[in-house]
Amino acid sequence: MDTPNSPAEPRSGADVTTPPPEERVWRAGRLEAMPIRKLPDAPPSIHILGPTVFLVALGVGMGESYMWPRLVLLFGPEIRWLFLIGVTLQAVVMLEMARYAMATGESIFFGAARVFKPIMWFFFTVAILVYIWPGHLSAGAAALEQLTGIPWTVSACVGLILVGILFSMAKVIYNLLENVLSLLIGLLVVGTSVVAAMVGTWSDVVSTLTGMFNFGYLPAEALTAAWFPILVGSIAFAGPSGMQQMWYTLHLRDSGAGMGAHIPRIRGLRHAGEEEAMPARGFMFDTDDPAEMAKWRGWRRWVTFDALLLFWGITMLVTVSFTVLAQAASRTSPDVKALLQAGEREAALNAMSDSFAAAGGPVLGGVFLGFIALIGLNATLGLFDSFSRGQADMTYHFVPGAKRFRMSHIYAGFLWGVIAFGIIILLFGPADGPGAILDILAFLSTFAMGAYCVVLLLVNNRMLPKPIRPKLVTNLIIGFGAVFYLGMLLYSLFRFGVVVG
Repeated sequence: MDTPNSPAEPRSGADVTTPPPEERVWRAGRLEAMPIRKLPDAPPSIHILGPTVFLVALGVGMGESYMWPRLVLLFGPEIRWLFLIGVTLQAVVMLEMARYAMATGESIFFGAARVFKPIMWFFFTVAILVYIWPGHLSAGAAALEQLTGIPWTVSACVGLILVGILFSMAKVIYNLLENVLSLLIGLLVVGTSVVAAMVGTWSDVVSTLTGMFNFGYLPAEALTAAWFPILVGSIAFAGPSGMQQMWYTLHLRDSGAGMGAHIPRIRGLRHAGEEEAMPARGFMFDTDDPAEMAKWRGWRRWVTFDALLLFWGITMLVTVSFTVLAQAASRTSPDVKALLQAGEREAALNAMSDSFAAAGGPVLGGVFLGFIALIGLNATLGLFDSFSRGQADMTYHFVPGAKRFRMSHIYAGFLWGVIAFGIIILLFGPADGPGAILDILAFLSTFAMGAYCVVLLLVNNRMLPKPIRPKLVTNLIIGFGAVFYLGMLLYSLFRFGVVVG
């Protein structure tokens, strides 16, 4: 860093001018240097809401309610040690994604471009390949069809349009989404816990918890061509899969975490005219100043609380409930395992619904399907916002001429684009329905997760000042993540000749 520090600036007045020559800057890669600004004071570590609600909303999705209960029904709760590894690994990844975003106010995509621009374009392309498919919403709509009789394609298309209208009308999209998702997550956590307590037994709870520590348990059937690829896809879907961790850096920025306080927030299309001009790069704080480093440690404590309690804790609580439900379902529907082995994908959901009904009548069976529909809506809200946010960020900063538009306009373009594509796919796409769409997501998600671990190592160790770079142990864990995801994917491909599913 080259010259004296400059005073902190309020968020609404984010500095969009080129720093004067005498101003201190942090140079990272070949892109524009980051001016030095004051790091805001960190809020109290213990809090209720925050940007983690997006990861929880995305994490508690079809993997936890659909794919993992299916594995528990097939192989028993002992298989959950792989889920424990997957979610714990993602909590560490979350902390490392936050490191760069809070230190600079830039997304991890911007950080990747500072290392090598084609890396960023790789993720731009992967995002389009993975997240234009309305898999989560269609799976939730399929559950709604069983509950109401409304064809799943109709409710899914209506849901897509409503999502677009909701985000377009919002004044500040982040605020709206944080409140809506918090409400939906609260309903899901409390609701599934109550019903699991009604249909499950203490023995189910004990086997669920001990199963998480049965390290190395892998029945022979799990290592076959029929089930190993599914196992790999389920591990990728343990927690927020695919690029959702990368988008989390944008939610951190919009929440004002760390140096994100110096960056304006994205507004809905109706309020795009109120948006402040977006700076061409992020900012850095003075890592040579002990007072600034004390603030940094406060922010790290704040995000660590998010990662361990809000993300890891809530995700684990919901999945424990669903595992208890799966075990109760195996008693209510003894033939469910045979149905799953015969390729009946939806047998797990139907068995759990029957288990609900057996405990409290048909109404309670309908409540379970309502939870599945809720999960689909939850994930869709988070995914469509995140996809549009990430693509808009990369387009605005790196597509020539894009800065003629406001970030809100570009965001709306991607949002309505993915909605239009989703409706076309739902009406004229694969005839196999939600299950086939989720297969596509699982394969591409696993690949993206291995790749973003490599990017994290490069960005955090090369683009940040030394005092705030990750420690050796953290690097080893992230390196293990890269080998874990890519290794499983390649093994599945070359050993069995099939991708994950």
